[in-house]
Amino acid sequence: MGPRKHHLLAVFCLIASCLGAAGAQVFVVGMKTATDDAVTEFTPTHLPIPDEGLTERGRRSLLQNLVAEQGFAHRQLPLGAGLTLQANGNMTPRDEDYRKMLYERGISAQAGERVAITSIDFKGDRIVLDFNGGPYAKHRFLSHLSLNDQQIAPQGPTATGCRITLVFEGGIPEISAAEVKALLDPIVDFKAKTSEEAYADTLPPKVREAVASHDVLVGMTKRMVLAALGAPHDKEREHTDPKNPNSPHFEEWIYGQPPQATKFVRFRGDRVVRLEIAEVGKPIEIHDKNEIGGDTIPLQTRTIASGDSQPDEDGRHQTTAPTLLKPGEGHSAATPASAPSNAPAPPNAPATTAPKLVGTAHGLPSA
Repeated sequence: MGPRKHHLLAVFCLIASCLGAAGAQVFVVGMKTATDDAVTEFTPTHLPIPDEGLTERGRRSLLQNLVAEQGFAHRQLPLGAGLTLQANGNMTPRDEDYRKMLYERGISAQAGERVAITSIDFKGDRIVLDFNGGPYAKHRFLSHLSLNDQQIAPQGPTATGCRITLVFEGGIPEISAAEVKALLDPIVDFKAKTSEEAYADTLPPKVREAVASHDVLVGMTKRMVLAALGAPHDKEREHTDPKNPNSPHFEEWIYGQPPQATKFVRFRGDRVVRLEIAEVGKPIEIHDKNEIGGDTIPLQTRTIASGDSQPDEDGRHQTTAPTLLKPGEGHSAATPASAPSNAPAPPNAPATTAPKLVGTAHGLPSA
């Protein structure tokens, strides 16, 4: 054993003896502790499934109506390709195997978090659905090349999504998007309505349809964009004229990451004034004209409280000065509070005379 190893061994023994003398305790986080709050209960669905096989038209309909749909995780979703759900049947893995998968692979989404379908594939008797980008990072050829030990291109984003495989006995039937969502209900809830979704129900039809399809229209408010796309990945705030520090500001919200379509939503005040959609292999799509037309946007109303000034018949607000007097206790109009009173004093009231100043300034005798 070399001198370096002897030195390291001596240091390790010294640390161990100090910990033992101080009565230190070592805590090890195991699978049971890490997955203690994992939901393992499972209730299968009971949904009638058609007998006809999936047609090309049905496949296109599923792609159109499921991609980008958002729901909320009913349970913790493991990172990677993990969960298999039999239509109207069980989920695998289950119980301890499910906990072990969460512990070993990590968690893609906690129970109650928003998730979105980002990709769908059809393979024989199953529909493969990727959530939040799926289990694999997108391959970038340039990230494998280096020059003089220096990367030519930065590494691509790491995988943060989950994959759920929905299996049908006898092949994929002619099923609708709503029925697929119902079959996924033990894992992902597509029926839950957030406050933003409830707000979207109050919007004009055109705007409501855009929110439901997770689209942004020029003219929307920030709350409408949040209802349509949720919170952005990033925000930027800049001057309209970078060379003029006194020029007005604009705020830009960024959604999506390459190679997925990236949306740049620009606000001026509370309204969307510009939308740019950048997608790999396609020209940048720009929207800068009002797209909600003359639709009336519901505004925030304010209820006048009892302490506020009340409008008169002409709609103007009264300008009465504040007072601590109760209604009816004020001075009469003929004798305002600030006017001097000529009323005689009570018989036993002390005389009130002006104060008398006494002094010896500049050597003058006192009065």
